[in-house]
Amino acid sequence: MNLKEAPSARLLDPQGVPLCSLVEINRLAPVIKEELYRRLVPRRIFTDYAIDPGSLRCPDGQRAVTFICPEGLGLVRIEVRPRRRKRDCLFFVEVADTPYGQIELSLCLINDLDAPRYNVDVDELGRDNCFGTLRRNRGEELRAMSAGLAPNQVRRGLQMFSQFFEQFEKFVAALGISVIIAEPLSYDNAVRYEGYGFDYLSGKKLMLWINEEFQPGGLLFQRLNGESPFRRPGMEKTVRGRSWAIHDGILGRPWDGVKIYKTVGQHAGVNTFSQRLG
Repeated sequence: MNLKEAPSARLLDPQGVPLCSLVEINRLAPVIKEELYRRLVPRRIFTDYAIDPGSLRCPDGQRAVTFICPEGLGLVRIEVRPRRRKRDCLFFVEVADTPYGQIELSLCLINDLDAPRYNVDVDELGRDNCFGTLRRNRGEELRAMSAGLAPNQVRRGLQMFSQFFEQFEKFVAALGISVIIAEPLSYDNAVRYEGYGFDYLSGKKLMLWINEEFQPGGLLFQRLNGESPFRRPGMEKTVRGRSWAIHDGILGRPWDGVKIYKTVGQHAGVNTFSQRLG
């Protein structure tokens, strides 16, 4: 192994110099970069899908893991595709440096490739809809919601995010970085990130307002009037139900401006969803 690790768990380059950012990692030789970034792939991915962690290949010899980590840029994208014919990745993550010495968790997807697919990521004509922000495919969204998925989910997940995030947080700590930031794509993402110890850089007042107005008699509670399948009475009781209503526009404004952060090794103890039922 060319990669060195200090007793304090700090990552060092081959000369023994501490690594402090993704842009520094991306200057290293490809084999060393891959050795580092492999730490971000949940261990179960390798065991459950018979991917060799050394060669990163499936039993049929095809390489299943791709690292996109260009020299000169402080970002990495990891794609795991054990079945090349599948449209979706089994595992996808994108991480980036920030100008302030933090790490941004831009996106993480973990798909059950054996589960049904719901084409909520494209409109009725097959055009990409940028997570439903440009155009929607309400028919597919209704099918996804009925199957128990949250907004923007194209397939059921594999319940591996906890393992991923544990590994990710250790990786960030090993770079000597103390803060992780993210921008939740939906309401349910924000609430679930709270469970992993995140607090809010912006949007906390909105989250508290949403919780208050989904209580009986509140503005959002009253808007759950059944005028669309995504605004049925009772949807206020679960995170997923609220998230679909918000995706449907019940706020009267776009879902944006919510940014979160986590101090590595600490849990902020934030809870903006009083019921914590779903």
